[in-house]
Amino acid sequence: MPESARVAVEVAFNVTYLVVVWSLVALMWRNRGRVATEDRPVATRVIAMFALLALGDTGHVGFRVVAYARGGLEANPLLVGLGALSTAYTVTLFYMILVDVWRLRFRKPLGAAGWVLLAAGIARLILMAFPQNHWERVIAPYDWSLMRNALLVIQGAGVMLLILRDAYRANDAPFKWIGFMILASFAFYAPVILWVAQVPAIGMLMIPKTCAYVAIAVIAYRALWVAPGPAKAGKLKVAV
Repeated sequence: MPESARVAVEVAFNVTYLVVVWSLVALMWRNRGRVATEDRPVATRVIAMFALLALGDTGHVGFRVVAYARGGLEANPLLVGLGALSTAYTVTLFYMILVDVWRLRFRKPLGAAGWVLLAAGIARLILMAFPQNHWERVIAPYDWSLMRNALLVIQGAGVMLLILRDAYRANDAPFKWIGFMILASFAFYAPVILWVAQVPAIGMLMIPKTCAYVAIAVIAYRALWVAPGPAKAGKLKVAV
């Protein structure tokens, strides 16, 4: 794909994505009264998750759109870097809140696994504050990128396994799909982490990765707002 076409696709997708994700957050907030009483703690956290995701991505993909308009990414490295920093922090918080969503949905204690995942999130937040990350660059230093993204993979893979385990035990179809969408997002993201510096075109995999997050929002909305009702208590008791 020619570079000009790739940029056009990215810009069009970024603008569309921001409109969609903010619309979903607004819809969740406006219709929060529809959520069943027992589901409201989970729904409140889902709103917080996606508000954070939308806020961070407004900086990330929004700043990239502005950078393209001002002469390209390489001409605006600080703008691109600050956008990457914003989404790096908010996606870390996204997965920390998702751990609590898992706890509430399936009525589980945090346990050792939950605390490890929260600790991985805190460690990532601290690691990202070091100047060696060089957020002012378009492409981050490879070793620091690997370290901070390894912690994100621990967060994402860990909560995915917890959700899938308990969703199958409780026969909770929406959360099975949420688990699969987390898996899909990391499957698309892993090659970007590993090889985008060598093959910039791999960055286009961020499009299906981002679509997986939108799918999580839609699945959660349909489960909690459109057809409210948590996984049945009886099934959860059997699963424990």
